Amino acid sequence: MEANKTILQMKYARIVKLFAELSGASLEDSLEFFYDSYLYKMMSEGIADMHCRSDNYLAGLLMDERK
Repeated sequence: MEANKTILQMKYARIVKLFAELSGASLEDSLEFFYDSYLYKMMSEGIADMHCRSDNYLAGLLMDERK
């Protein structure tokens, strides 16, 4: 299933903000990390309906990917 592009962009913004808060990184650095991440690739391609997962869960996945 493919999500609405506008809603998906809003979800990306929430995830990046949460990731920045959790990691202590700036929003710019967090945004750059997000768009280079495997999570972004999965979400943008609609793999496993990752966009249906909670923002907190997805920000946690980014934290795991960062390690």
